[in-house]
Amino acid sequence: MATRTKKPNQDESWTEAELAEIREDLLARRDELESEYTQSMETLREYQETARGEGVDDSGDAGTNTYEREQQMSLANNNRELMRQVERALERLDSGTYGICETCGKPIAKARLQAFPSATQCVTCKQRGEAR
Repeated sequence: MATRTKKPNQDESWTEAELAEIREDLLARRDELESEYTQSMETLREYQETARGEGVDDSGDAGTNTYEREQQMSLANNNRELMRQVERALERLDSGTYGICETCGKPIAKARLQAFPSATQCVTCKQRGEAR
């Protein structure tokens, strides 16, 4: 006789162990993002120092240097935004509002939060917002 496994209810309450695991994952992600941000900023400083110290002889080099600086700035800004989202999720954990949609106030599906732990909206509200 085959054993039936219970299909998880995505709207069930979070256990303390699950919340602790989410917190651990968010803290690890924040550390990873901080490291990437620091590296991006260091690379950006190196590009800027090179551009100041060397003088650019042709427009191709100038264009390449500008492109590389802009890429690093974009990466740094993206990392900073992701860190902000992670910090916000940690604050929501601390306040007891983690897993509650900020738009409609209903629970966010566990599967969504497990895939994207810093989500602040349920799938329905997120889709409505993107459709605008």
